[in-house]
Amino acid sequence: MIHLYPATTARPYIRQLYIQAFPENERRGWPAQMELLSTGKLKLLEVRKGEEAVGFVFYWQLSAFSFIEHFAIDPGTRGGGIGSAVMTQLDLALKQIVLEVEPPLTEMAIRRIGFYERLGYRTFPDTYYQPPYKLGDPPLELRLMYKGLPEEISFEKVKEELYSFVYQQ
Repeated sequence: MIHLYPATTARPYIRQLYIQAFPENERRGWPAQMELLSTGKLKLLEVRKGEEAVGFVFYWQLSAFSFIEHFAIDPGTRGGGIGSAVMTQLDLALKQIVLEVEPPLTEMAIRRIGFYERLGYRTFPDTYYQPPYKLGDPPLELRLMYKGLPEEISFEKVKEELYSFVYQQ
C-alpha cells in the first residue's frame, strides 16, 4: 500500500533522488530547497510503500491551486503503479492541481505527458517558460498541465501565481 507522509525535513534519500531525477536547470540548489521547506512555503510528502521510502512530492499550496513542483519515484520501483497511486491520492487531497512537464520532444517526455493525461490532466495550449532557478541561466520552455481547475482560472492567472510565489519573478 502506498502512503504519503508530510515531512518538515528531508531525509538523505530524498536529496539523493531529487538530484538524480532532475537536471540542474530543473531544480533549485538543495540549501535553497530546504530553506523554503523550513519556512512552510514549500511542502514535502514522502512516498512510502509499506515502510520503504520510494519517492517524494514537493508542492506549493497557492491561493487558487496546488502546484506540484517536483515529483519523483525511485527508478527501481517504477512501473508498479506507485506514481498513479500517488497522483490519485494527491487529486483527492489537493483537488486543483497544476504541474510542469517538458515539451513532447523526447520519448520520455511523451510518456510522462501520457501518464498525466491518462489520469485526467489537460495541457494548457499556451507557451510557458519556467524562470531559471539560477541567475544567468535561460528560461526553460515547458508545458503546464492541470486537473480540477475551474474555467475562470486562466493560463495567465496560473502563470502569474507561479512567477510571483514559486519563482519570485
